[in-house]
Amino acid sequence: MSHMLSLKNLSVSVEKKTIIKDFTFQFKKGNIYAIMGPNGSGKSTLAYSLMGHPSYSIKRGKIKLAGNDITNKKPNERAKLGLFLSFQTPLSLAGVNIFQLLLVAMRGKREPLAIRQDLESYAKELKIKHELIERALNEGASGGEKKKLEVLQAAVLAPDVLIFDEVDTGVDIDALKTIAEFIRKHKKGRTYILITHYNRILKYLKPDEVLILIGGKLMKTGDHKLAHKIEEKGYDWITKTA
Repeated sequence: MSHMLSLKNLSVSVEKKTIIKDFTFQFKKGNIYAIMGPNGSGKSTLAYSLMGHPSYSIKRGKIKLAGNDITNKKPNERAKLGLFLSFQTPLSLAGVNIFQLLLVAMRGKREPLAIRQDLESYAKELKIKHELIERALNEGASGGEKKKLEVLQAAVLAPDVLIFDEVDTGVDIDALKTIAEFIRKHKKGRTYILITHYNRILKYLKPDEVLILIGGKLMKTGDHKLAHKIEEKGYDWITKTA
């Protein structure tokens, strides 16, 4: 199984403070990963630095995507190479619907009709109301609908690596089940990285591997049972046994 995303000794700072410390891990194709950790552990910093956000400075280490060194590449270059990051709080776009946004993002890559067909097919799977697709992006959408629309965008763009930052926050149980089912169905050939505080989505979506991030360090990895253990014991037992 090939390594889709590889991080080696990655250290990231924000405003001169080191947040991520010597993070090394290889994310494989076709797998679902959960990154968990207490508040302030560096989970979102890791996500944004992977996408190349300018506020996050890589002090040392390397990021490789399908063998390409993307450590110093801009966010749009990383996106073109197959990396996608969803927002914790999805943005609204006045006057632009999801189809128009995807047309711009995929200009020259795919025919508009093919984009439209994928959009409508995936929207049905995600149980997204038709009027939400026609409306300005995220306008009048609930928390769960906004998260579903993010998953929908990712599905149509078809990146190799999809990072969902707190896809389960502000989402009701039905939307959560729908998103989990959709990810399970479409995991072949892709790498999913779910960043979450809680075990909520992991009850419906069994990750291949769980990574525990504490104080910017990768403290423990394990299978889906590790997430259940965290729910029972909290994060303290990891720091005590480390």
